[in-house]
Amino acid sequence: MPAAPAAQCVDDYFKGMTTAQRVGQLFMGGVAAAHPDRSQLNTLRDQHVGSVMLTGRSSAGTAATRKIVDGIRAQADRVGGRSAGMVVATDQEGGQVQVLSGPGFSAMPNGLTQGSWSTATLRDRAATWAAQLKAAGVNLNLAPVADVVPASLGTGNRPIGYFHREFGHTPQVVTSHSGAFAAGSAQAGVMTTLKHFPGLGQVTGNTDTTANVVDSVTTTTSSSLAPFRSGIKAGSPFVMISSASYSKIDAKHLAAFSPTVVNKLLRHDMGFKGVAISDDLGDAVAVRSFTPAQRAVDFIAAGGDMVLTIRPAIVPEMTRAVQNKMAQDASFRAKVEASVHRVLEAKHKAGLLDCG
Repeated sequence: MPAAPAAQCVDDYFKGMTTAQRVGQLFMGGVAAAHPDRSQLNTLRDQHVGSVMLTGRSSAGTAATRKIVDGIRAQADRVGGRSAGMVVATDQEGGQVQVLSGPGFSAMPNGLTQGSWSTATLRDRAATWAAQLKAAGVNLNLAPVADVVPASLGTGNRPIGYFHREFGHTPQVVTSHSGAFAAGSAQAGVMTTLKHFPGLGQVTGNTDTTANVVDSVTTTTSSSLAPFRSGIKAGSPFVMISSASYSKIDAKHLAAFSPTVVNKLLRHDMGFKGVAISDDLGDAVAVRSFTPAQRAVDFIAAGGDMVLTIRPAIVPEMTRAVQNKMAQDASFRAKVEASVHRVLEAKHKAGLLDCG
């Protein structure tokens, strides 16, 4: 698509949206992959939520998952009679992190195993896995893991190393293999997400289950940032922000709430123009000391675009807080508007907007 019509299409959608619809584009709500809860889906629909994550585990296979996903995608908001297509995401990394399995889905080995293959092999297999997601109606994979876990830490790294989620123990291997995974996925028409910026390789605690997880090693010039830098250069549409804190980058904030991490390091220094998505801000113990309202507002204020929560029940409190802050604060309102544009641009590139 030439640039002008693309920008025009995104602008038309943006202009046609109510404030509630715009804010809804900045959220991704989690629902069970096997049996989505109808009341949760209704909450997401009522809040105009534009993206959904399939969570838990489902062994139903591609055809059965497709039926479920088609039902979810049917509740996408309409803007001027046109659908603002739904992003449907899941965690399909491999090993112990593979939400969807069953007929039509390959069993994916863990990251360390994938990292032992040639990049050409990984790219081919990633294209196959992505085609399976596509067949199930999923258009965004919350992978690849771009975290570098040093060999000396290994399984002592609870979020990544313990589950062998990393492609390897050096920036070189993680850069080449996260790149191959993303390239194979793109070939099959599935978007990917580099995670967990600026890296969870140097921590011991898991932010899902632990508060006050601190990385006291990573700086803005660490070699472990190479996989993110390379993936961004290659055009990664999404980057997921970690909920750990990084004492040598910004000791005062969790990364997800840090303008230094998101706005300065990711956007300004690395030139990332895509969608910055949070790690889970619903159930993660790392964010429990913040109200749901604070989590949403602080993430967007820091430069984040899409709030991920695996607890749809808190979305109304979050969207209300964002709208209230927009009404009081022009600079925050401008951030929201920029974020909505970035989300709509990603949707446009993925063919989810009707620009006929």
